[in-house]
Amino acid sequence: MIGRIVRSADFERVLGTPAHARSLHFAIHYLRSAPSTARKPASAAVASKLSTGQAPELGKPVDESPSGCWLGAVVPKRHARRSVTRNLLKRQIREAAGAQASLQAGLWVVRLRSPFDKNRFASAASDALRDEAGRELSRLMADAVRRAAEA
Repeated sequence: MIGRIVRSADFERVLGTPAHARSLHFAIHYLRSAPSTARKPASAAVASKLSTGQAPELGKPVDESPSGCWLGAVVPKRHARRSVTRNLLKRQIREAAGAQASLQAGLWVVRLRSPFDKNRFASAASDALRDEAGRELSRLMADAVRRAAEA
């Protein structure tokens, strides 16, 4: 199972590193680290006002992955204007990362670095766009995983 990067500080740390692998449309950044764990402490005043008291925390927090892999996707509006396209590309990114059996532990961010040709992919969420992005991401993820294993 792969967790998701949710804090902007983690995105900034990973995107501050050079691209680990690149293709025509995407770049993958990798940092051998865990996400930041800065959590806001519960206010004592709020806890004392609860009629049920403070509930004990059981197990691990939801946003922590047991495998130590966290994934973030950056799909800016300037490269994919329609939300349908951005969501399609994010789903393809998560699918390509999930298909990699030997994903190294750490923070992975996949970034869309250039738009897809509007003339080739007229529809915002066409099957052709999904297939093209999926193939490109599969090749790129395999290359990034190979490079991470070598390093």
